[in-house]
Amino acid sequence: MKLSVWLPLTLVLLSPPAAEAALAPANPQVNPRARAVLDFIGSLETRPDKHLLSGQFTNSGTLVSMELPEKIHQQTGRWPALIGVDYADFYDPTDAQRCNLSPRVPNQAAIAYWRAGGLVTVCAHLYNPANPAGGGLRDQGVDLAELLAPGTATHQRWMKELDELAAGLQELKEAGVVVLWRPFHEMNGGWFWWGKKDPAIFIRVWRHMFDYFTKDKGLDNLLWVYGPNHGDHTADYYPGDAYVDVVGLDAYTDDVDQDHIKGYAEVARLPKPFGFTEYGPHGPKDPPGDYDYRRFIPALQAHFPRATFFMIWNDKWCPAHNFHAREFFEHPWMANREDLPPGLAGGTP
Repeated sequence: MKLSVWLPLTLVLLSPPAAEAALAPANPQVNPRARAVLDFIGSLETRPDKHLLSGQFTNSGTLVSMELPEKIHQQTGRWPALIGVDYADFYDPTDAQRCNLSPRVPNQAAIAYWRAGGLVTVCAHLYNPANPAGGGLRDQGVDLAELLAPGTATHQRWMKELDELAAGLQELKEAGVVVLWRPFHEMNGGWFWWGKKDPAIFIRVWRHMFDYFTKDKGLDNLLWVYGPNHGDHTADYYPGDAYVDVVGLDAYTDDVDQDHIKGYAEVARLPKPFGFTEYGPHGPKDPPGDYDYRRFIPALQAHFPRATFFMIWNDKWCPAHNFHAREFFEHPWMANREDLPPGLAGGTP
């Protein structure tokens, strides 16, 4: 983008917009631990150091493993402040056994990390409820309105899927875990069945999930994370301040600047804490594992000043599989698990 476009935004982005609104939880009944986590994340933006929560994705479904956080610790002596798990394959109408097994592994990892004093984010590569055979993550042509149409088979499957999701999140609630819950990620892209739809109907689907989980299911341990892919229309799908706690962008690129990561200005204007909900060097496929992670934080400081957290994807995107992980985790801006306030996470309910 040309400087003439970005310059008027610079003064706005140097300080948090509407700080009071950012700390008001979307769910007024959120539990005290979740409120404390939100307050802490909201406080990071104005800190001169320990400003940025480190995060590492640990894989999906039954493949979730602590291998990468452990490798990071072996190389750096530090633990990521945040781990990510995914409920992929958690619901398959054709395979009840797999359905019952899949949330167990991510939840075990999430509970163990929370009890060790770390934070947890959960996303879900959701099955397409319009597909009676199950699966269908990348199905095209799905009418999102059918999810909310009572009496249809799609609606019935969707409600079953929501119930299975809620059951997994309920287990985390009972374990005392606060969840940064990131549904429908990359909704502005066209590669998942829920993506690149009419924003108005997408917002209805998000709000329906929010109301069902918070009011009907009583899940008061969730902080709701809005995470579009970098690019166009990053704020068009935003469900509203009363339905979101944290915002972010997914981005896969070596070049951490606004010429290569688009849509930051639109999301950064939203009155919520901002972070990189997914990051990976090189690109979305087959990274070579040669990224110098010393570049990452200075680039955020220069181009994405509102960033307060990141979650790096797994496999060869991980710092432990690239260069200079130790310097990365020792940067003064970095807040690792050891740097979290005592009692913020951990313990048993």
